Amino acid sequence: MDRSATSANVMKETSMKDQKRLLLIDDDPNLILLVKDYLEFRGYEIGTAENGREALDILEHDVPDMIICDVMMPEMDGYTFVEQVRQNERTSWIPVLFLSAKGQSPERVKSLNKGADVYMVKPFEPEELVAQVESSLKQTIRWKEHPTKGSDNASRIQVPFDVQLTPTELKVVQFVARGLANREIAEELNVSQRTVESHVSNMLGKTNLHNRTELARWAIENQMA
Repeated sequence: MDRSATSANVMKETSMKDQKRLLLIDDDPNLILLVKDYLEFRGYEIGTAENGREALDILEHDVPDMIICDVMMPEMDGYTFVEQVRQNERTSWIPVLFLSAKGQSPERVKSLNKGADVYMVKPFEPEELVAQVESSLKQTIRWKEHPTKGSDNASRIQVPFDVQLTPTELKVVQFVARGLANREIAEELNVSQRTVESHVSNMLGKTNLHNRTELARWAIENQMA
């Protein structure tokens, strides 16, 4: 493909995105440069900050369409930052994608519990980052175009849009929705009660829900049970 055709495609993508604005937060200048250049080439407008405190100052006068944030940063880390974002009505709706060098499950669960919508582990493929960004932005558009109406929809359990359960977690949540206790679920699956408790805890972390009752409601409302 020649350069003119490539430029035309980029301009087309830019027009389609209406120059969506992203805020990129990281204390690594090399990562900032690489990600910023890649996303700008894909048609996004990128603002940057070195840490959460600086980013909060930016959000006082500029609300982006999405935030991409490192977890471990000086001044204010990603966990504290996203909590502040979620507590502010002006910014609580903004999708937040966390970048982290830590890929362990506890880190993922903590991040989702704190308010992140997506968790990606460094190093990552640029195309995957773009796909996650576009998916998050589309979800926000759907939410804005089809807000909940009426008491029934408004009272539905709300969880992060990208929650994915393992096959075992799906079996567990189905039993939870049927009203079985952890001990009974353990007998059904022929595992220890501690294993079931661990699965329930992981699902609460993934969904940002607070208890088994909310977990059961979510499973029923989404026809998993």
